[in-house]
Amino acid sequence: MDARRVAIIGAGASGLCALKCCLDEGLEPTCFERSKDIGGLWRFEEHPEDGRASIYRSVIINTSKEMMCFSDFPIPDDFPNYMHNSKIMEYFRMYAQHFDLLRHIRFRVSAGPVSYTHLDGCVTPVGHTGPSLFPKHTSSLNKGQPPSCSTYQPRMASLSLPGLEKFEGWYLHSRDYKSPQPFLGKRVVVVGIGNSGIDIAVELSHAAKQVFLSTRRGSWVLHRVAKSGYPFDFSYLSRFMQLLQNLLPPNIINSFLEGKLNARFDHTLYGLKPKHRILDQHPTVNDDLPNRIISGRVRVKPNVQEFTETSAIFEDGTREDVDAVVFATGYSFSFPFLEGFKVVENQISLYKFVFPPDLEKPTLAFIGFIQPLGAIMPISELQSRWATRVFKGLQGLPPPTDMLAEIAQTKQRMAERYVKSQRHTIQVDYIPYMDELAGQLGVKPSLLTLLLTDPKLAVEVAVGPCTPYQYRLRGPGAWAGARAAILTQRQRVLRALQPRACARRARSSAAPRALTVLFSIAMIAATLLYVSLSP
Repeated sequence: MDARRVAIIGAGASGLCALKCCLDEGLEPTCFERSKDIGGLWRFEEHPEDGRASIYRSVIINTSKEMMCFSDFPIPDDFPNYMHNSKIMEYFRMYAQHFDLLRHIRFRVSAGPVSYTHLDGCVTPVGHTGPSLFPKHTSSLNKGQPPSCSTYQPRMASLSLPGLEKFEGWYLHSRDYKSPQPFLGKRVVVVGIGNSGIDIAVELSHAAKQVFLSTRRGSWVLHRVAKSGYPFDFSYLSRFMQLLQNLLPPNIINSFLEGKLNARFDHTLYGLKPKHRILDQHPTVNDDLPNRIISGRVRVKPNVQEFTETSAIFEDGTREDVDAVVFATGYSFSFPFLEGFKVVENQISLYKFVFPPDLEKPTLAFIGFIQPLGAIMPISELQSRWATRVFKGLQGLPPPTDMLAEIAQTKQRMAERYVKSQRHTIQVDYIPYMDELAGQLGVKPSLLTLLLTDPKLAVEVAVGPCTPYQYRLRGPGAWAGARAAILTQRQRVLRALQPRACARRARSSAAPRALTVLFSIAMIAATLLYVSLSP
């Protein structure tokens, strides 16, 4: 039987792993990339193509390398734990070369028109027959950027602010911000306190005369560096911590996390404390903001009420003379080339955020169309592994009524938990969602089995960081190097910091880690039981 042909739209991070997963399953993929190169969002361009997401020159990812890598291709030891966009591109090129992906990509080819029909379940780009994957590339805990294969518009609701039309300075969306040089000596307002807004405000504060950071409701600000200098996500995204979160009341978890953040700097004192709890909103990550606030280089202000010719007036009645405004207010997305498929207020109905529930045949999948409390790349990869097996007919989907019911339940849970915002329409928790996908695919790690057969590995899987390698230990797509990758992941973190002292540091950290494991032995056993028995 001839291999099924699959169209992949976009060669960003999600498109690359979707392409590789198709090849792993013996499918015949063709990736259509409208630009001249791979990388999508992460490829910096001074003047990006129209309709493409864009980053600024200094962007550094907010997820650490061990947590964001593809599950069977660890990022090199000497790469920094938090990578500049140029290093991310270097990793993508290594991945594409290692798995021989480039020969399957057609550059400078746009998708569309694509028919989305309920009659025969086929989704067919012009000149192509077979299933289709629509990847999105972004990183959670990073910049709220739009999907690569969609058409998006920077969300500029602030353009309706009274007086902006007569403002004599200049204003732009964060998509068009590239570097602080044009703002040298200027007084600048940055509107929005998401990751892009804070990063831009901090960077501008080194060049601008004064930066004002305007926020409607404040934000809890996490930091990349956790206890003992380890990456924050590497330290806290573990099955053990997830068990605690599941067992303890939300108020206790919120109070604990807020206390940890306020111990670093008091969010009320710095004018940042929001009314919502920390787990009610997608987190903002920045290590430098408190230093820029305490030095006066960034001043936190409430929402902008109106503009005059030369100033901004804020909701507390204060007025500041300003020369420029940067709107870091997010994006709205749509799929105009996918006929009949509608997005309303950034909401899209997908079963487990992957499959449309109303097609007769499962021939369309959306990859990475999600905002996790964790890294996006491993999620995109696991979605792709699942989707390709569904395309091959090795796994099926529930009846449409069941999928629609689950979608409704998921939306209800999000509405009850998160602050109402268009950025929270595709929000998930990293470990529960990864385990949910892994359960569909049959690759969820069995901790009880590991405890009996490989106790050393079981402890690291249970209490260590939930790195992507865990989902290559067994089942379809199992990787022989997964065990070694898990047991050496801490050494790779240290190697990036102090290459010569890596071995000594790894040995010296073993004793306190052993004490932690012994102290928590009861909770570890509970973790093993919970993860193995949970659906």
